[in-house]
Amino acid sequence: MNQEILKQNFENHGFKTAFFSTAKEAADYLSARIRETSVSIGGSITVKEMGLAERLRENNEVIWHWDIPGRETLLQAREAKVYLASANGVSETGELVNIDGTGNRVSQTLYGPEKIYFIVGSNKIEPDLARAMERAKNVAAPKNARRLGSATPCAAKGDRCYDCSSPGRICRSTVIIERPSNGMEAEIVFVDEALGY
Repeated sequence: MNQEILKQNFENHGFKTAFFSTAKEAADYLSARIRETSVSIGGSITVKEMGLAERLRENNEVIWHWDIPGRETLLQAREAKVYLASANGVSETGELVNIDGTGNRVSQTLYGPEKIYFIVGSNKIEPDLARAMERAKNVAAPKNARRLGSATPCAAKGDRCYDCSSPGRICRSTVIIERPSNGMEAEIVFVDEALGY
């Protein structure tokens, strides 16, 4: 992970950045910064692997549809002041790529919260946008489809995107974030470990 390039390119695009060697260090940092507020979490294996939701519950109201599934939770999550997400692909040139099936995760990365933290493991970083897109479609999406038990070719084979038309397709929205949306503070927390898909 080239911290200098990532810091320069993402900060030039209006993001704040922080770098950590381990997921524990990143979780300590986030737990200290996010206090006495409402927090919602996108579907994130990264956040789950870090045990971050449990830590944040000590000092915050945490809304996560993985705890209480359903539309009502998704709507309630939209009102949170802080949002936590990861990315399916990240380019060293300063872009974040996310693919979503329901739209709740990508929509909140674009509009709603006052502050968003993207937590990014070193496994998600690619040299450029084209490679970050390729990673999102051919690495992250098949793993997520398999985790969700989707009846799709990518879930069955686990090797790549087949651009299917299956009703269980999870690749319904692809968002490239080049800069934080107006009025939203965004910080990327880079972790020099493999996290999530």
